[in-house]
Amino acid sequence: LESPSIKLSGIILIISVGILLTVAKETEFEFLGFILVMLAAVMSGFRWAMTQILLQKEAYGLKNPLTLMSYVTPVMALATAFFSLILDPWHEIIGSNYFNSPWHVTRSCLLMLFGGTLAFFMVLTEYILVSVTSAVTVTIAGVVKEAVTIVVAVFYFHDEFTWLKGAGLFTIMIGVSLFNWYKYQKLKKGKNSEDNSVGPLTTNVSAKYVIIEEDEHDDGA
Repeated sequence: LESPSIKLSGIILIISVGILLTVAKETEFEFLGFILVMLAAVMSGFRWAMTQILLQKEAYGLKNPLTLMSYVTPVMALATAFFSLILDPWHEIIGSNYFNSPWHVTRSCLLMLFGGTLAFFMVLTEYILVSVTSAVTVTIAGVVKEAVTIVVAVFYFHDEFTWLKGAGLFTIMIGVSLFNWYKYQKLKKGKNSEDNSVGPLTTNVSAKYVIIEEDEHDDGA
Protein backbone atom coordinates (compact mmCIF):
# COMPACT_ATOMS: atom_id res chain seq x y z
CA LEU A 1 0.00 0.00 0.00
CA GLU A 2 2.87 2.37 0.80
CA SER A 3 6.26 1.75 -0.77
CA PRO A 4 8.91 1.57 1.99
CA SER A 5 11.69 4.10 1.71
CA ILE A 6 14.46 5.57 3.82
CA LYS A 7 12.84 9.02 3.61
CA LEU A 8 9.48 7.81 4.92
CA SER A 9 11.12 5.78 7.68
CA GLY A 10 13.16 8.82 8.73
CA ILE A 11 10.07 11.04 8.81
CA ILE A 12 8.16 8.53 10.97
CA LEU A 13 11.19 8.28 13.27
CA ILE A 14 11.25 12.07 13.69
CA ILE A 15 7.54 12.13 14.56
CA SER A 16 8.00 9.25 17.00
CA VAL A 17 10.80 11.12 18.77
CA GLY A 18 8.54 14.18 19.02
CA ILE A 19 5.76 12.12 20.61
CA LEU A 20 8.25 10.60 23.03
CA LEU A 21 9.44 14.05 24.11
CA THR A 22 5.89 15.30 24.76
CA VAL A 23 5.23 12.51 27.29
CA ALA A 24 8.72 12.30 28.82
CA LYS A 25 8.75 12.34 32.65
CA GLU A 26 4.93 12.18 32.72
CA THR A 27 4.64 8.75 34.31
CA GLU A 28 6.56 5.68 35.39
CA PHE A 29 7.49 3.06 32.83
CA GLU A 30 5.54 -0.19 32.92
CA PHE A 31 6.77 -2.92 30.59
CA LEU A 32 3.36 -4.64 30.30
CA GLY A 33 1.68 -1.32 29.52
CA PHE A 34 4.32 -0.60 26.91
CA ILE A 35 3.69 -3.95 25.22
CA LEU A 36 -0.07 -3.38 25.22
CA VAL A 37 0.25 0.13 23.77
CA MET A 38 2.62 -1.07 21.03
CA LEU A 39 0.26 -3.96 20.22
CA ALA A 40 -2.63 -1.52 20.01
CA ALA A 41 -0.59 0.71 17.67
CA VAL A 42 0.21 -2.25 15.40
CA MET A 43 -3.43 -3.36 15.31
CA SER A 44 -4.52 0.20 14.57
CA GLY A 45 -2.17 0.31 11.59
CA PHE A 46 -3.47 -3.08 10.43
CA ARG A 47 -7.03 -1.79 10.74
CA TRP A 48 -6.35 1.26 8.58
CA ALA A 49 -4.48 -0.84 6.01
CA MET A 50 -7.47 -3.16 5.68
CA THR A 51 -9.78 -0.14 5.50
CA GLN A 52 -7.72 1.32 2.66
CA ILE A 53 -7.92 -1.95 0.71
CA LEU A 54 -11.69 -2.20 1.17
CA LEU A 55 -12.29 1.43 0.18
CA GLN A 56 -9.93 1.62 -2.78
CA LYS A 57 -10.38 -1.78 -4.42
CA GLU A 58 -13.42 -1.68 -6.67
CA ALA A 59 -14.01 -5.44 -6.55
CA TYR A 60 -15.33 -5.17 -2.98
CA GLY A 61 -17.95 -2.55 -3.89
CA LEU A 62 -17.25 -0.46 -0.78
CA LYS A 63 -15.89 2.71 -2.35
CA ASN A 64 -18.49 4.78 -0.50
CA PRO A 65 -17.33 5.34 3.12
CA LEU A 66 -20.95 5.28 4.33
CA THR A 67 -21.41 1.84 2.78
CA LEU A 68 -18.35 0.54 4.59
CA MET A 69 -19.56 2.04 7.87
CA SER A 70 -22.90 0.28 7.48
CA TYR A 71 -21.01 -3.03 7.57
CA VAL A 72 -18.39 -2.38 10.25
CA THR A 73 -20.20 -0.20 12.80
CA PRO A 74 -22.75 -2.87 13.88
CA VAL A 75 -19.88 -5.28 14.59
CA MET A 76 -18.00 -2.57 16.49
CA ALA A 77 -21.11 -1.70 18.50
CA LEU A 78 -21.82 -5.32 19.45
CA ALA A 79 -18.20 -5.94 20.46
CA THR A 80 -18.14 -2.77 22.57
CA ALA A 81 -21.46 -3.67 24.21
CA PHE A 82 -20.20 -7.18 25.02
CA PHE A 83 -17.07 -5.97 26.79
CA SER A 84 -19.02 -3.18 28.47
CA LEU A 85 -21.46 -5.66 30.01
CA ILE A 86 -18.53 -7.68 31.34
CA LEU A 87 -16.23 -4.91 32.56
CA ASP A 88 -18.34 -1.83 33.34
CA PRO A 89 -20.18 -1.48 36.70
CA TRP A 90 -23.73 -1.26 35.32
CA HIS A 91 -25.23 -1.81 38.78
CA GLU A 92 -23.94 1.62 39.84
CA ILE A 93 -25.89 3.50 37.15
CA ILE A 94 -29.17 3.69 39.09
CA GLY A 95 -27.57 5.35 42.09
CA SER A 96 -25.40 7.61 39.98
CA ASN A 97 -25.92 11.38 39.96
CA TYR A 98 -26.23 11.21 36.19
CA PHE A 99 -29.44 9.14 36.29
CA ASN A 100 -31.09 9.93 39.63
CA SER A 101 -33.77 12.27 38.24
CA PRO A 102 -35.67 12.78 34.96
CA TRP A 103 -33.67 15.92 34.20
CA HIS A 104 -30.35 14.17 34.81
CA VAL A 105 -31.43 11.22 32.66
CA THR A 106 -32.40 13.57 29.82
CA ARG A 107 -29.18 15.55 30.10
CA SER A 108 -27.04 12.41 30.20
CA CYS A 109 -28.81 10.95 27.16
CA LEU A 110 -28.37 14.19 25.21
CA LEU A 111 -24.68 14.32 26.13
CA MET A 112 -24.21 10.72 25.00
CA LEU A 113 -26.07 11.46 21.76
CA PHE A 114 -23.88 14.52 21.16
CA GLY A 115 -20.70 12.56 21.84
CA GLY A 116 -21.85 9.70 19.63
CA THR A 117 -22.65 12.10 16.80
CA LEU A 118 -19.19 13.66 17.03
CA ALA A 119 -17.61 10.19 17.04
CA PHE A 120 -19.67 9.15 14.00
CA PHE A 121 -18.58 12.13 11.92
CA MET A 122 -14.98 11.73 13.10
CA VAL A 123 -14.87 8.11 11.90
CA LEU A 124 -16.64 9.08 8.67
CA THR A 125 -14.04 11.79 8.06
CA GLU A 126 -11.25 9.28 8.68
CA TYR A 127 -12.78 6.83 6.19
CA ILE A 128 -13.13 9.57 3.58
CA LEU A 129 -9.50 10.54 4.14
CA VAL A 130 -8.38 6.91 3.76
CA SER A 131 -10.41 6.51 0.56
CA VAL A 132 -8.62 9.39 -1.18
CA THR A 133 -5.14 9.15 0.44
CA SER A 134 -3.60 6.33 2.46
CA ALA A 135 -3.50 4.74 5.89
CA VAL A 136 -0.17 6.43 6.63
CA THR A 137 -1.72 9.84 6.00
CA VAL A 138 -4.51 9.10 8.48
CA THR A 139 -1.93 8.02 11.06
CA ILE A 140 -0.02 11.28 10.62
CA ALA A 141 -3.28 13.21 10.94
CA GLY A 142 -3.87 11.38 14.23
CA VAL A 143 -0.48 12.59 15.45
CA VAL A 144 -1.51 16.17 14.66
CA LYS A 145 -4.70 15.58 16.66
CA GLU A 146 -2.63 14.49 19.66
CA ALA A 147 -0.46 17.61 19.35
CA VAL A 148 -3.56 19.81 19.28
CA THR A 149 -4.84 17.98 22.38
CA ILE A 150 -1.65 18.86 24.24
CA VAL A 151 -1.92 22.53 23.25
CA VAL A 152 -5.58 22.68 24.35
CA ALA A 153 -4.69 21.01 27.66
CA VAL A 154 -2.03 23.63 28.31
CA PHE A 155 -4.15 26.67 27.49
CA TYR A 156 -7.57 25.48 28.66
CA PHE A 157 -6.82 23.07 31.53
CA HIS A 158 -3.59 24.85 32.52
CA ASP A 159 -1.41 21.75 32.32
CA GLU A 160 2.26 22.35 32.97
CA PHE A 161 4.12 23.19 29.79
CA THR A 162 7.77 22.14 30.00
CA TRP A 163 10.59 22.65 27.56
CA LEU A 164 10.43 18.93 26.75
CA LYS A 165 6.79 19.28 25.62
CA GLY A 166 7.73 22.32 23.57
CA ALA A 167 10.61 20.47 21.94
CA GLY A 168 8.31 17.51 21.28
CA LEU A 169 5.63 19.64 19.65
CA PHE A 170 8.25 21.41 17.54
CA THR A 171 9.71 18.06 16.44
CA ILE A 172 6.24 16.73 15.58
CA MET A 173 5.52 19.77 13.43
CA ILE A 174 8.83 19.32 11.62
CA GLY A 175 8.00 15.65 10.98
CA VAL A 176 4.50 16.44 9.71
CA SER A 177 5.88 19.18 7.45
CA LEU A 178 8.46 16.76 6.05
CA PHE A 179 5.69 14.19 5.46
CA ASN A 180 3.63 16.73 3.53
CA TRP A 181 6.71 17.57 1.47
CA TYR A 182 7.33 13.86 0.87
CA LYS A 183 3.75 13.24 -0.32
CA TYR A 184 3.89 16.34 -2.54
CA GLN A 185 7.12 15.17 -4.18
CA LYS A 186 5.66 11.68 -4.66
CA LEU A 187 2.49 13.10 -6.21
CA LYS A 188 4.52 15.39 -8.47
CA LYS A 189 6.72 12.48 -9.56
CA GLY A 190 3.64 10.38 -10.32
CA LYS A 191 2.11 13.10 -12.49
CA ASN A 192 5.38 13.53 -14.40
CA SER A 193 5.52 9.78 -15.02
CA GLU A 194 1.99 9.83 -16.43
CA ASP A 195 2.78 12.77 -18.69
CA ASN A 196 5.89 11.06 -20.09
CA SER A 197 4.30 7.65 -20.60
CA VAL A 198 2.97 6.40 -23.93
CA GLY A 199 -0.71 5.56 -24.34
CA PRO A 200 -3.71 6.33 -22.14
CA LEU A 201 -3.23 5.58 -18.47
CA THR A 202 -5.73 5.71 -15.67
CA THR A 203 -5.38 8.41 -13.04
CA ASN A 204 -7.56 7.05 -10.27
CA VAL A 205 -7.00 4.27 -7.80
CA SER A 206 -10.14 2.35 -8.69
CA ALA A 207 -9.23 2.01 -12.36
CA LYS A 208 -5.71 0.93 -11.41
CA TYR A 209 -7.11 -2.01 -9.47
CA VAL A 210 -9.36 -2.95 -12.39
CA ILE A 211 -6.41 -3.00 -14.78
CA ILE A 212 -4.39 -5.16 -12.40
CA GLU A 213 -7.23 -7.64 -12.10
CA GLU A 214 -7.73 -7.76 -15.89
CA ASP A 215 -4.02 -8.37 -16.40
CA GLU A 216 -4.11 -11.22 -13.89
CA HIS A 217 -7.11 -12.70 -15.73
CA ASP A 218 -5.35 -12.46 -19.06
CA ASP A 219 -2.23 -14.14 -17.64
CA GLY A 220 -4.35 -17.00 -16.34
CA ALA A 221 -6.04 -17.39 -19.71
